[in-house]
Amino acid sequence: MGKTLTQKILEDHCEEKDLAAGQIIQCRVDIALGNDVTAPLAIQAFEGLGIDGVFDPDRVVLVPDHFVPNKDIAAATQAKVMRQFARKYAIKNYFEVGQMGIEHALLPEKGLVTAGDVVIGADSHTCTYGALGAFATGVGSTDLAAVMATGRCWFRVPEAMRFIYHGKRQAWVTGKDLILHTIGDIGVDGALYRAMEFTGEAVASLSMDDRLTMANMTIEAGAKNGIFEVDETTRAYLEGRALRPPRVFRADTDAVYVEERDYDVSKISPRIAFPSLPGNVRPVEEAEDIQIDQVVIGSCTNGRLSDLRVAAKILAGRRVHPDVRLIVFPATQEIYLNALREGILEVFVAAGAAVSTPTCGPCLGGHMGILAEGERALATTNRNFPGRMGHPKSEVYLASPAVAAASAVTGKITHPARVAGEESI
Repeated sequence: MGKTLTQKILEDHCEEKDLAAGQIIQCRVDIALGNDVTAPLAIQAFEGLGIDGVFDPDRVVLVPDHFVPNKDIAAATQAKVMRQFARKYAIKNYFEVGQMGIEHALLPEKGLVTAGDVVIGADSHTCTYGALGAFATGVGSTDLAAVMATGRCWFRVPEAMRFIYHGKRQAWVTGKDLILHTIGDIGVDGALYRAMEFTGEAVASLSMDDRLTMANMTIEAGAKNGIFEVDETTRAYLEGRALRPPRVFRADTDAVYVEERDYDVSKISPRIAFPSLPGNVRPVEEAEDIQIDQVVIGSCTNGRLSDLRVAAKILAGRRVHPDVRLIVFPATQEIYLNALREGILEVFVAAGAAVSTPTCGPCLGGHMGILAEGERALATTNRNFPGRMGHPKSEVYLASPAVAAASAVTGKITHPARVAGEESI
């Protein structure tokens, strides 16, 4: 019986062979990740073990990104715990403010994750790294503590679903639209504890940034992980960047999938997730004319350079609607610097946007963009639960950077073509 891509990677990292879905295994872990919300709890648990050091100081990654720059004393204390732990145990990959970025954009950028890896992170969007052909999943803080100590983690081998995308994308349709459409199709529990494997000619044409966006949001369908096979786009991204040699695995032609879905992307227009679930998805045409108070462009989902380029293309020479607040936060310092060099940040500021240092703050309703009661936001982030970005009676709509930028100009949810014409991105 053939194996899926996820099964092959897990099998490579454990003693057991011929893995089957549902089997409980213990795997070696290549990278263990924590942030300023989850790592302090893991550190407390780790210190209680009474051991001398982490399993490998080069493979533990600590990124303060959620409440930094510190928004209050509690946030400063959390960051201090991480900083002291990193110094105590000589953690090489600790990224201080000014050097950091949003963790799930930073690790691929720095080459810390590569194809064939097993990655765990005490953050649900760790699944992002499946875009690189890695098995990557979120865990709890106590699991992170155990992995920092032992370098190993227990998993139940997930069943797999296969998603096949074919056809040519319409103008302004991105990876964000494809994953929103998919989640809308299967629901927020449609891939519960399953691997979502993406393939097809339309996937092969996607940039790495688009793939990272799609893998990032697989958790919104309940998935254990999302994953793409390594191709030339992956190899080109990893070349000169990956700190370890990639290990390429491929699903067997007779691999067993519990379900397959096939999508003609030529029939998919830009998508909007309505409040208050990422699965409440409709075409942008059904959302147009909904008034908004705030637009957020950024996050680990859509804060990469290509996302900012698309938004700047639409905003160039235009102004943000006077009734709208536009907040832009590049996902890493390198992205920020490149956007500065390209004149992208100047476009945003000239249009009337506020540009932020990298932070998760607006996405999780932590700081730098909180919504008041009754306010409505359109965001390129990944979640829109009640209260996600502020007051429980505020509303969040999810969309691509193109839709977000166009909507910031008009003051209401808008198809990008209505502002920038039919020109493709």
